[in-house]
Amino acid sequence: MPGVYLDDSDNFDISLRRFKKQVEKAGILSELKKRQHYEKPSVQRKKKKAAAKKRLAKKMRKMNMR
Repeated sequence: MPGVYLDDSDNFDISLRRFKKQVEKAGILSELKKRQHYEKPSVQRKKKKAAAKKRLAKKMRKMNMR
């Protein structure tokens, strides 16, 4: 569970930025977005397969640029 301990001398904006970074790193927001509505397993598989294709295409583009 992400958390930031504050002292009296800490700046609120900087502490908020640190907290947001920790939340993003933990993947809490992406998990929340996934759980907002139900996805059928077949739709999950299709999305996963499409993401894998996209990653592969990106990797191939990077290799061709070198």
